[in-house]
Amino acid sequence: MEKNDFSKGSVVEAIIKLAVPMTLAQLINVMYSIVDRVYIGMIPDHATLSLTGIGLCLPIVSMVMAFANLFGMGGAPLCSIERGRGNNEEAEAIMGNSLYLLVICGIVLTVLGLIWKRPMLYLFGASDATIFYAEEYVTIYLLGSVFVMIGLGMNSFINAQGFGKTGMITVVLGAAANMILDPVFIFLFDMGVKGAALATVISQGLSAFWILRFLTGPNTILKLKKSCFRLKASRVKEIVALGMTGFTMSITNCLVQIMYNASLQKFGGDLYVGVMTIVNSVREVVSMPVSGITNSAQPVMGYNYGAREYGRVKKAIVFTSVSSVLYTVAMWALVHGFPEIFIRIFNREEALVAAAVPAMQIYYFGFFMMSLQFAGQSTFVALGKAKQSVFFSIFRKVIIVIPMIFILPHIGGLGVNGIFMAEPISNFIGGLACYGTMMATIWPSLTKKQKEKLK
Repeated sequence: MEKNDFSKGSVVEAIIKLAVPMTLAQLINVMYSIVDRVYIGMIPDHATLSLTGIGLCLPIVSMVMAFANLFGMGGAPLCSIERGRGNNEEAEAIMGNSLYLLVICGIVLTVLGLIWKRPMLYLFGASDATIFYAEEYVTIYLLGSVFVMIGLGMNSFINAQGFGKTGMITVVLGAAANMILDPVFIFLFDMGVKGAALATVISQGLSAFWILRFLTGPNTILKLKKSCFRLKASRVKEIVALGMTGFTMSITNCLVQIMYNASLQKFGGDLYVGVMTIVNSVREVVSMPVSGITNSAQPVMGYNYGAREYGRVKKAIVFTSVSSVLYTVAMWALVHGFPEIFIRIFNREEALVAAAVPAMQIYYFGFFMMSLQFAGQSTFVALGKAKQSVFFSIFRKVIIVIPMIFILPHIGGLGVNGIFMAEPISNFIGGLACYGTMMATIWPSLTKKQKEKLK
């Protein structure tokens, strides 16, 4: 029997086996980014300007991550489907093409980013006081963007083969290196912001080296080979089409955040921009298990779909949906009932805490509906339904959230409360639309194929 054959044994066990290390990996990622900010905030004399400078670089960082998702999250589900079909040769070709695209794209982004960095930073809100620190950080980050692309994009292919622990080690390696190198470069070598960027790049470089070593070594199921790097137009088209979900989500999240901050600045000032930062930080942490479960279900669904085990695909959908909803209901109750506990993890200034409590309760109202969006989109992606997944990603963020951000504050004097209401409204509408469409289209199709197989 082939290693990590998802068509055998318990579907739930297979998903959990992948979900636990993937969720832990995401947690580690969050933790080391928080530690990163703490160190920058300790820089003598210009801590605030340095932090602001790094904050201005986030859209550029999000852009790099978006393209990593485009080729990584696009290729990995296709890999799972082909492996389920027993076509490991095509699965390896998909993996090789994805790596080639990641490297080429990383080089292009580096060149264009270095040319346009200053006007882009001013566009994102840089001032003459902060542009120096922003440029220092983004220049080094861009020079290492190829490492970032490989580290983020190719780890998906390790998880797609069922090596969840190995995928977690990749993240742990990068996180540990970053935590160690940050204080060394920032304080010991007195490099400031440049030290933080250099620590990030070196850490991603170590992760990239680890990934490439594993995918060319003896322990992997699918191997990277020179013959796999030959691009095929139809294959690239499939990778890009399926990866558009992750790409679109990254781009739209960046756009939505810019819109949130602009509107909150207008109606509430700096205080509420700070509140939004905390709300997003809490969301990043509490939504990780949902992301871990739904992302881990993708290779299991894809493999079984390719192996024509349609009943097992349905079991994976049920488990993913139920577990995600139950978890988010529990977290909704905790965040609504005890918001201060979550807020004070990130900030203890009383004025900010007082403003953040009602904002949190509004923003997270009906939080469980978000899990339906996650479950629906992950199913579409796992089964190669790229267009549906991309549509619902755009539908929730662009078509619902952005207009609501600008409309609701003017209704009945809602102000900042109206801005925070945009998220729960989008969760209810977007979650129901996405999950309902998935159940109305994919579920009957799976049932039909299941019956045909039994004949």
